[in-house]
Amino acid sequence: MSVFVCGSLHYDVVVDAPHLPRLDETVAGGAVNYIMGGKGGNQAVAAARMGAATHFAGRVGDDAAGAVLLNGLEATGVETSQVQRDPGASGMSVAIVEPAGGYGAVIVSAANLQIEPDRIVLPDDASIVLLQNEVPEAVNLAIAQRARAAGVQVMLNAAPARKVGAELLGLVDTLVVNRVEAADMLGENENALEPLSAARSLTAIGPGSVILTLGGDGVVLAEAETVTHLPGHNVAVVSTHGAGDAFLGALAAASDSGAQLRQAVDFGQAAAALHVSATLDRRSAITRADVEALVRST
Repeated sequence: MSVFVCGSLHYDVVVDAPHLPRLDETVAGGAVNYIMGGKGGNQAVAAARMGAATHFAGRVGDDAAGAVLLNGLEATGVETSQVQRDPGASGMSVAIVEPAGGYGAVIVSAANLQIEPDRIVLPDDASIVLLQNEVPEAVNLAIAQRARAAGVQVMLNAAPARKVGAELLGLVDTLVVNRVEAADMLGENENALEPLSAARSLTAIGPGSVILTLGGDGVVLAEAETVTHLPGHNVAVVSTHGAGDAFLGALAAASDSGAQLRQAVDFGQAAAALHVSATLDRRSAITRADVEALVRST
């Protein structure tokens, strides 16, 4: 059994600042970190750290950032033989984190837009395919079609928000979105979004089940005829940057190990809670045992 992630890789520059800058404002930051990122890469690393055999397919440039990205995957045990090389630049992002943990970010996709899906092969032992919206939809569609043909479960994290075609949604077993993405997909106002109703409505447009994440307020899980709100964990937040990816990787790892969706969601929520309450230098030390202990304590 294994998790197969196809998605983006970004070289992340993460800056601590007192607040996000206004137009034309220069803000003095307090610290900067350079880390491996991209939703695809982050989710693959999170799945591997939670004990799943994890394979990754994506694309990096021939620059120094590409080498850092590959090293970041391999250092966590992610299998990288299907990472394609591009003669141009690797993807990158800049994130500004405020003291309360909120952040804003800009991504430059670069090599991620050049992934060649015809060169990607699903591992024979894959049980979960995990996709995101930071690569072209044609890539996601091609991989989802192969997964469906092979009887492999498809999870789509429809982030960042963009239009997702009906053909792809019809191939998705589990759709994961936040409030912004849910509102965008339903054509509703985010401020007026009612999470339980929204999750139910999203199941009607293709996915077998829907997970609507609500940050510190937990998640809404819609599967079959049931829609349930699952509260989050009460933790002191250091930074929410990467919380969704920690949740997705842990969710996929738990599902790969045989957990039912509700139990996998509980595991993912615990992993995300530990992630947001840890400093950047401590996040890599979070283990599956730590997550399981938090699940048992609630």
